[in-house]
Amino acid sequence: MAQRNTWQRDRVRAALADSQGFVSAQELHAMLRADNTGIGLATVYRALSTLAASGEADQLQSPDGEAIYRACTSTGHHHHLICRGCGLTVEIQADDVEAWARRTAATHGFTHAQHIVDIFGLCPDCSAKAAAEDSDAG
Repeated sequence: MAQRNTWQRDRVRAALADSQGFVSAQELHAMLRADNTGIGLATVYRALSTLAASGEADQLQSPDGEAIYRACTSTGHHHHLICRGCGLTVEIQADDVEAWARRTAATHGFTHAQHIVDIFGLCPDCSAKAAAEDSDAG
């Protein structure tokens, strides 16, 4: 059954596009609440789920296990580098990962395998800040 477009989903889509990096449903709901939209948290969750299923949003799990979302800027399968400090996200090609996933699945007799690989770390700016803080503390 096709999902009909609602003003609430349109507003969630717009808020997601306006946010920097990945955000949780709760963070997006807080932004929408600050704008007095009257959109409830359950509606935000449903809209994000629909946007992720349609490919309009990237969904992944944070290192803490929380689902986080971002307006998708590319189509098709891709991976991310995500800064734990500032949330900067870079979409990357990972041909070696793709080959490894196919090989590993085939070795174990699996077919139609899918995978999710996202790399969390510190971007150059956050790495420099962390190094400066470490040297100040020493």
